[in-house]
Amino acid sequence: MPKDAEHHEPRACDAGLSRAFAFLGKRWNGVIIGTLVQGPAGFSELKRAVAGISDSVLSERLTELTAAGLVQRTVDEGPPVTVVYRATPASEALIPALDAIAVWARDNLD
Repeated sequence: MPKDAEHHEPRACDAGLSRAFAFLGKRWNGVIIGTLVQGPAGFSELKRAVAGISDSVLSERLTELTAAGLVQRTVDEGPPVTVVYRATPASEALIPALDAIAVWARDNLD
């Protein structure tokens, strides 16, 4: 065994990167944020924009994103009552990273 191998410490993933992918890697979270940074949307509009997501999963993800401070939920008492979701400054700060990931995916994934 080479001398350097005896003292090699295993690499650890950056804790921030691990937390980011644990949250953003959850199915639909990144897509929902990417949709909302384009402008506010109601539940039905989001459902149409995120093809394939169920009502229950969309509701669950919006609740998680709101609790994390990445989405703001506003209720207009109406009539009719409307709920609007919008990106927060924290989610808007993700735009450069999401754009870079989208470019990478177009260039490297089939």
